[in-house]
This record gives sequence, structure tokens and C-alpha cells, in this order.
Amino acid sequence: MFKNKLISIIIPIYNQAEEIQATLASVLSQTYKKYEVIIVNDGSTDGTAVALESLKHKFWDKKIRCKIIQQNNQGANAARNRGFEETRGDFIIFWDADAVGAPEMLEKMHKPLQDNPNVSYAYSSFVYGSPPHLLNNIPFILKAPYLNRCGGKKFKLWPFDADKLKQMPYIHTTSLIRREHAGRWDAEIKRLQDWDLWLTLLKQGHIGVWVPEYLFTVNTQHGTMSHWLPHWAYKFMPWLKEVKKYKEAAEVIKRKHELNF
Repeated sequence: MFKNKLISIIIPIYNQAEEIQATLASVLSQTYKKYEVIIVNDGSTDGTAVALESLKHKFWDKKIRCKIIQQNNQGANAARNRGFEETRGDFIIFWDADAVGAPEMLEKMHKPLQDNPNVSYAYSSFVYGSPPHLLNNIPFILKAPYLNRCGGKKFKLWPFDADKLKQMPYIHTTSLIRREHAGRWDAEIKRLQDWDLWLTLLKQGHIGVWVPEYLFTVNTQHGTMSHWLPHWAYKFMPWLKEVKKYKEAAEVIKRKHELNF
């Protein structure tokens, strides 16, 4: 039956030995049990390889396929593509190494894809910036009242909007995609990689569905997500280094996808 379809979790990682423990603990806590894990260590130099070797037995103990791939540093998109080559699942999730998922994350992302065969992927709201030491409390960190006390920035998203997607990168990488629509990531794109993916799928006629819950938290200690700034900073503080980097990256995406705004 559809509900028993295999989900392939691809985790690209680079120098995140500390964060990966909480991330993998949240994977192991998933209520959706039929999944495999492919981790691509993209040339880490901080002890990530050792950390992964010490953690993989936790999946093997539960008879969950967990494959660790070591490669020279080639960038996150190349690592995602390499991981995809090893997958067997009907659904794919490119789970960032700094994303800690709620126990029901896979289950709640899977259900709308089961209910809506014309939808290509499912995404959710998320939280950005919870203090790293709180990540040990896996079952609790995604509860809204607790997050307010933690000081995390809550990103409440909205139903899929193609016009909005052409204007801004609001859908996070950590989303569940049908295998046949997962495609390949552009290894030449170094920032706003998720925006590039969703725009590529949109060109192909594929759309997403929003799960109106906060299903994961992004750990910002050494996070892969661009440093968050309030929206007004991009308009009134153009000299900031992070603002300049964002605008340069956005121009690359706009040119590639012929966006005019």
C-alpha cells in the first residue's frame, strides 16, 4: 500500500560533527518507520567522519539501512546528487545536517502527498535559531510556547503560491519530494540552492503543498542556512556583508530562471 512506501533521507554534511548528533536522534525518533538514511560527508575536517561512524550503529540496531559516503569537498549540491544515486525510496527528503525534525515530520509530510497525487512535494513551517544546547530535548523543542522562550525565529509559511515563489525563496530544502520529481541539483549554484530547486520544478509544472505546522528547527550554530536578517535590513542596510551576498546570489538565480522583478 501507498502508506508503506520507502522514504530515502539524504543528509549532506560538512564540518557539523556537533549538530549531527541531534539531527540523527530526531531521524531515529520518526513515527514513520519505513525509511533509509544516506549521509554524504563532503570532505569534512572537524571530526565529522568519526562522529558518523560512532552513530551509524544506532540505525543498524533497528535494522534501518544507513549508508555513509565519504567524498572530497565538492559542495552541498554535489553531495545531494551523490546521495540520490544511492537511494531506493519512492520519496526523497534532502534533510539538512542542521535540521532537527519533530517525531511526526515524515509522517505529516507524507500524508498530503498520499492524499494529493498531483502534488510533487510537501513543505512545512519551521523555526530558525534555537540555542544548540536545547537540541537534546528532541520531543519538545518544536512546541510553539517552548520555542518562544528559546528565542527561535518562527517562519510561518503559507499555501503554495507560484507567483510568491518567483519573488522569494520561502520553501526550505528539508521537504519531502516524489522520487520521479526530485531531479538533480545544479552543482554550480552555491547559495539559495533550495530556491533554485523549487523554481526548476515549477518550470516543469510541479507544485508543492504546505503542511501548516512547525515540523523542524534549524540549528544555527554552524548552520547551512544563510544567516537570518529581518526583512527591512535588505532594504535599508545594503552595505551589510550578508545583505550583499544574498543579493548577489539572488541575481544568479534570477538570471538563470529569467525572473524580472
